[in-house]
Amino acid sequence: MTQSYSGGCACGANRYDIPSEPVSQLHCQCRDCQRMSGTGHGSYLAFLGRGDVTLTGEAKHWETADDSGSVKTRAFCSNCGSPVYMTFPSMPDVFAIHAASLDDPSRFSPQKVMYHSRHLAWDVIDPALTTFEKMPTR
Repeated sequence: MTQSYSGGCACGANRYDIPSEPVSQLHCQCRDCQRMSGTGHGSYLAFLGRGDVTLTGEAKHWETADDSGSVKTRAFCSNCGSPVYMTFPSMPDVFAIHAASLDDPSRFSPQKVMYHSRHLAWDVIDPALTTFEKMPTR
């Protein structure tokens, strides 16, 4: 049986537990992720089966849109401000968590980089990873 992926915000008020394996682990260098993270990229694990995710706490939400106009709903803790997860109204079964929010962040193993066209020279990411200039089409 797979060990679940658990984690939450810095203060512990918002928690998640996901019993499945991620379908993707990635860095995103889009401007939105840069601003959200306060650095050169965001790092995420994406899961299918949102109904299997257990959430505790009261996260605050805000929405942004990517280049194509697709909406991302970002969740953060209203107490400590930590970003915790994202959902996507156009893909209701996808649930993405911030890699640093994991109880064991060493489980994050990035496979690819999105929006490499927006990378910042000072944000060096493993050059061996597969890169996409923007978001690949499905």
